[in-house]
Formats: sequence, C-alpha cells, structure tokens
Amino acid sequence: MLSDLTTAAVGGPAANYVDAHTEAEIIDAVRSADAAGEPVLILGGGSNLLISDDGFPGTVVKIASEGFTVNAEDSCGGVSVVVQAGHNWDALVEHAVLHNWSGVEALAGIPGATGATPVQNVGAYGSDVSQTIAAVRTWDREGNVVKTFTNSELKFGYRDSILKQTTVNGSPRYVVLTVEFQLPLGRMSAPVRYAELARVLGVQQGERAYSNDVRREVLRLRASKGMVLDPADRDTYSTGSFFTNPIVPAAVADELPQNAPRYPAGSDGLVKLSAAWLIDQAGFGKGFGLDAGSVSGGRASLSTKHTLAITNRGSASAADMVAIAREVRDGVVGRFGIELHPEPLLIGVAL
Repeated sequence: MLSDLTTAAVGGPAANYVDAHTEAEIIDAVRSADAAGEPVLILGGGSNLLISDDGFPGTVVKIASEGFTVNAEDSCGGVSVVVQAGHNWDALVEHAVLHNWSGVEALAGIPGATGATPVQNVGAYGSDVSQTIAAVRTWDREGNVVKTFTNSELKFGYRDSILKQTTVNGSPRYVVLTVEFQLPLGRMSAPVRYAELARVLGVQQGERAYSNDVRREVLRLRASKGMVLDPADRDTYSTGSFFTNPIVPAAVADELPQNAPRYPAGSDGLVKLSAAWLIDQAGFGKGFGLDAGSVSGGRASLSTKHTLAITNRGSASAADMVAIAREVRDGVVGRFGIELHPEPLLIGVAL
C-alpha cells in the first residue's frame, strides 16, 4: 500500500511498483512504463503527496538512489556537491552543517528526498533551495534524453519551478536524477531572514549566526509545530503545510484587517499573505476536525500545533484529509474572498 510510503499515511495500492536504486534503474523504470503507455508516479520520501484511497493505476517509481559526490571544495569557490535524488534531505543538511558547508541550515528537519527539493523550490524560515542550487540533472521523458538545467533555467518562484510547471497529475516530464549545490565554506549561516528565528538566536534579521545554532533552533521550532516526523506524534502524520501562502495584489491585501501579516512578494506590487492566519481567522483553529461530528468523523484534522497541516489521526483516508482541506478552503473564501491552493501533489483526488 502506498500509505506505507507517505508521511500522511494514506493511499491505496500501486498497479506496478519499482524500487530504483541507481540512475540507470530510474531511467529504465520510467522508459519501460512510458513504452507500455502506463501512467507514472515518481515517489521520493512521500512527504509531499496525498494519494487516493484507490491507489495509483500505473507504475510508481520509488527513487531510492543515495549518496553524494564533492566535486570541488576550496575557500574561494566553496563546495560543489552533487547529490543523488533519493538521498535523504535532512541527512544532507546535517552533513553540511557538521562540515562547515553554509547555506542550507535553515532547511533542517524538512522530510523527503533531495530530488524533490528543486521541484517545489522547498523553503522555510526565510530560506529556499533556489539560493544554493547550481544545477539539476534530469531524465527528459519527452525528449528521451538526459537534460541538465542551470539555476536560471529552472525558473524558480515561490514553491515553484519549471519542473513543477511541467508536472501533470503527479507525473513529471523531467525526472530528477541529481541535484548540484554550491555552498560557501564557513561556520556561519546565511543571513537569518526570518523574524522568529532571528529572535530565538538573539541576532537581528539579516545578521548571521553559527550554522549549528541555526539548525538546532530550526529543528526545535519545527518540532513545536509538529513539522518534524515523530512516529509517536499524530500531528506529524501529514504532508507538512497543506496550503501555500497566497500571493495577491496589494489592493486585495488592503481589504484585510491591519493586523493581517503581509510581506512584499516581487516587483509587481504583489503581497504574500499568511495562509495560517487566514485559516485561523476564518474560524478554523488548531485541532479543527477532531470532533467525531466533523466532516472526517474525527479521523483527520488540522494539527493541534499548527493550522497549516492536515493530519491523519490514525485511521484517516485520503477522502477524510481532502474533506478537511475542502472545508477550510471554502471557509477562507467565504470569510475573505481569497482562495488557498494546496502545496502537496494531489494524486487521484481533488479539492
């Protein structure tokens, strides 16, 4: 069952399943499925997928390649490290911090595989991977060829990239094989951009701190919000943040109360809002849905620690998770006229 391979612990069976441990195995599995005309779902750490209870009617390719290669390491250029797509992301961050590779410390504790990080331009606490990725090597299913994207060619945006834009129903045109990072050498972090993180570190926004301290505090903050995987904590059985922070014209933001969090979002006068604030103010507090009389029968709910995560309380189906998401989305539209959009890939289900 695919529920065994996802952090939300929901999802039915796969018609065909392949563990791919090498680049050659990944390409062979995808090419074989394409040649047979089967749908393809790429599965890494399973932290950004919500899969139907009916399962997947094609081939699921589990990216299980691991390891990384240091191509260069010097005080001027920093370190160039090429990471296999299936390598655990948090393990890479830990290694980077312990070896004085700077730039990814604020992304500690994010579950999943390294190959998934450029697809969503994964980010947290004022940092995202677009700041350190040099190149991504992929298998182009349409061109039937290996294709490498440079940073600028990836067209990174907020939780977006050309890799995501060319993915349809969880099936990507470009299957990530390796990710190359360019990281400065040093014990100090990248500038700390997130106010809450700067406060607990005792620095001003824009200042640096020791990378090990940044990683430790990020892990502590994430755990306090149920965002670090813990088999004993049902709040961590989720896809992480279910909704992205909406980016809206300034005129829309101006209609919100003065205390609504808002941040500049690009040069077009756009504003990024807090999805968590909108959800809470629309009447959906922490733990919404736990009541047995809720749309999910109490089997799924918003996290008791953080309103952005939809959690499996132990026996939830994908339909239960979607029911909570749909009620929250519709409630925010009704209260503020702003539609929230899901961050995870929805496979065989829809809001």
